[in-house]
Amino acid sequence: MIEKNNIIGIVNEWLEGKDYFLVDVTVSPDDEIVVEIDHADGVWIEDCVELSRYIESKLNRDEEDFGLEVGSAGIGQPFKVHQQYVNHVDKEVEVLAGDGRKYRGILSEATDDTFTVVVNEKVLAEGAKRPKMEPVPHTWRYDEVKYVKATLTF
Repeated sequence: MIEKNNIIGIVNEWLEGKDYFLVDVTVSPDDEIVVEIDHADGVWIEDCVELSRYIESKLNRDEEDFGLEVGSAGIGQPFKVHQQYVNHVDKEVEVLAGDGRKYRGILSEATDDTFTVVVNEKVLAEGAKRPKMEPVPHTWRYDEVKYVKATLTF
């Protein structure tokens, strides 16, 4: 069986000196390998092909039969690594909080421990008769949410 850590090491060798970063690696019991990479400006198919060939050059098909899929972290998929948060600062995201409530707003900050999303909400100001929409920041620790993902706005 192919070891996940071996694949991670191979991918990290290829990533050296590049602006890409590793999002996820999975290896199924029947050696189906899936590698997800990302980049602040998106992922080019040519780079996926290059990484795929690099991984294949480091593995021996005579010893183990395997399937290999290399691609980008899909848009609309939950973030898996901190760098995805950093790359999406100032962009719209959807958050499913631990209490089950959804928030949609602009990711304004992503520190090592927390991230902040500014959401437009109805707020009743003191002395006002009606609430009005105002930007309200919400800050969470990464482990306090079920998911965060980028949204597409048309």
